[in-house]
Amino acid sequence: MLTVDLYNQRNQVRVGVLVALAVVAMGTFYYTNNLIRRLKAHEEEEILLYAKGLQYVLTSDADEDVNFFFNEIVRVNREIPVIYVAASGKPTVWKNIAFGPTDTTFRQQQAFVERMLPAMKEEQPPIELDNGLGGKEYVYYSNSSLLRQLQYYPLLQLVVMFIFGYLGFLAFSAARRAEQNRVWVGLAKETAHQLGTPLSSLTAWVEFFKTDPKYDPEIVVELEKDIQRLDMITTRFSNIGSVPTLKPEPLAEAVTQFIGYLQKRVSTKVKIFIDDQLPPRQTVPMNRYLFEWVIENICKNAVDAMSGTGEIRIRMQELKGQQVAIDISDTGKGIQKGNLSKVFNPGFSTKKRGWGLGLALAKRIVENYHNGKLFVKQSEVGKGTTFRIVMPVEG
Repeated sequence: MLTVDLYNQRNQVRVGVLVALAVVAMGTFYYTNNLIRRLKAHEEEEILLYAKGLQYVLTSDADEDVNFFFNEIVRVNREIPVIYVAASGKPTVWKNIAFGPTDTTFRQQQAFVERMLPAMKEEQPPIELDNGLGGKEYVYYSNSSLLRQLQYYPLLQLVVMFIFGYLGFLAFSAARRAEQNRVWVGLAKETAHQLGTPLSSLTAWVEFFKTDPKYDPEIVVELEKDIQRLDMITTRFSNIGSVPTLKPEPLAEAVTQFIGYLQKRVSTKVKIFIDDQLPPRQTVPMNRYLFEWVIENICKNAVDAMSGTGEIRIRMQELKGQQVAIDISDTGKGIQKGNLSKVFNPGFSTKKRGWGLGLALAKRIVENYHNGKLFVKQSEVGKGTTFRIVMPVEG
């Protein structure tokens, strides 16, 4: 089995962008985390310096006011929340604490600070001080508001970076789809144009053969059929190269008539069955030339999957929400799970020969021109595949 993907460059670009994005994200994440670690270490050193100063005051013979000294040494600290807890277990001095609007008195602020101590202890272990009298006093502290903000900054960086990467990918995909659309349209119009000239010539020759008794009438009839077929192909390409006109068509009739035509042109070992569960004369807005092309592509794909031997069952039924479904099932080899997301990609094919455009064209016709959906409803390797076409009914 050979898999051909003419658009694998798109996947390579996608992987390349993701890898580059991941490298840049990890680099900035590492750099910012390094800054955070350095800032945190600096804050810890600063608090340790405060603690050493307090320890000196507590154990020295100098008659110093601890509260006054504490206020003096932390005066330059405008970011790090610090609380001094005396040997009595009560906080007596604090700095850089964000009090509530009602905490205006010393007692209210002291009660507020006491409630903060367990959380601060969880964040940073308090620094224990010996007061020289056999008692223990403590300096509680927590990360500064600047450090807290920086801790969330790498996460914010990653989110912003991936948002921009995602938007860039969407823009790239939109540009790629627009480019593909221009290729589709250009190819279709050029094909229709190129077929027009020989068709006119062939039509003139058929008219000439009709007037000449030397030519067998059956040959002329067969030539007319081929010309009609070529004319239908030209019309299809002409329609797909522009916005096609949709008009209400009886769905069951359109499918049945085309299957009758197709049955005679596929292997006699392939049987096609139609199960019509639609209301009588159920109409669907469609361009009949293009819609028949969809059925043809899916059925021919099924014939190839069955190697020319098996059954194709077409079931038409109503769905909720003013929609109808056409399920086309085969008894072929099925689709591997890894290929389910690729079957509609232009250029993807599991056949040794083929451009891999049939299902891509079918999906484009159904979804872009008929406002419907085409997808693989079910597939099991070795048992077969079911494609579902969902079409809106005439409102």
